[in-house]
Amino acid sequence: MNRLQGMELFVEVARTLSFGRAAENLAIPKSTLSRQVAELERSVGLRLLSRTTRRVELTEAGQLYFERCQRIVAEARIAHEELQNLVETPSGPLRVNMPADFGTDFLSEAFTEFSRRYPEVTFYLDLASPEHAERVFQTCDVSIEIGDLPDSTHIARLLGVLPAHLYASPDYLARHGEPQHPDDLPRHECIQFRAGTGRVTRWPLNSGERHVEITPGNRFSVNSVSMVRNLATLGAGIAILAPMGNVREDIESGRLKRILPDWLAGPFPVYAVTDTRMLPAKTRIFVEFLMERLSNKTLAGQNNPAFLNLR
Repeated sequence: MNRLQGMELFVEVARTLSFGRAAENLAIPKSTLSRQVAELERSVGLRLLSRTTRRVELTEAGQLYFERCQRIVAEARIAHEELQNLVETPSGPLRVNMPADFGTDFLSEAFTEFSRRYPEVTFYLDLASPEHAERVFQTCDVSIEIGDLPDSTHIARLLGVLPAHLYASPDYLARHGEPQHPDDLPRHECIQFRAGTGRVTRWPLNSGERHVEITPGNRFSVNSVSMVRNLATLGAGIAILAPMGNVREDIESGRLKRILPDWLAGPFPVYAVTDTRMLPAKTRIFVEFLMERLSNKTLAGQNNPAFLNLR
């Protein structure tokens, strides 16, 4: 086993934290993978992985080695693609992490269209909100994230922005009255979306040059946009929602009414986030495809998205 091959095997185990999943992704027997990783550990003279019967974890040395090796392996794969003229022909597994509701409502058609255009690409979709943690990029090639991003060494490409407004059901407004100013919101029952980090954020509201951030009443704190919408239509409280898809149907049918119409919520940026600028064809072309498709068809605003280094 050469050193680069050993690095590639180790990186896959470190990405998945599972010998079984790594062996499946690499299409080799689990026993062979375990033996070759053990051989790599002997060659470097350090334990890289801590193994128990139930889990695999990186040791301190393994974490350091993984951070170095994944870049080496990525560069080697890109070089291989270039030599085989694959830069313009994406192929292989593409792992995408995204918020469940956004992925279901906005990206299903995009994945279908991309799969037809590039039949050599296979998809591994994780519909779970990322927590902006380093581990996200050990299991995916690109992460779709909504809202302001924390400081990071990752690379984010702005796909567009989601416009959003305040909505409530006619039943709720009949029982509680309609707020006339953002300052009224803390006294109302509100349905807050809780991000993957567990944070319950303040509501940013804008009207022309006026900007306020409100801490609304938090009768409900929910980590699912679909549940936020359902609760709002049932009269549970006021919610921030993007007027698209099912929400648009609720508005047109009268199940939801926009309140404080002079105020906008957000808008909320949508990013495609990767851990490096050096992307293989499948990832680079997918991000470019997604940017064009969403900015033209689904999202409002940004005409010239650019790479942002979030250091």
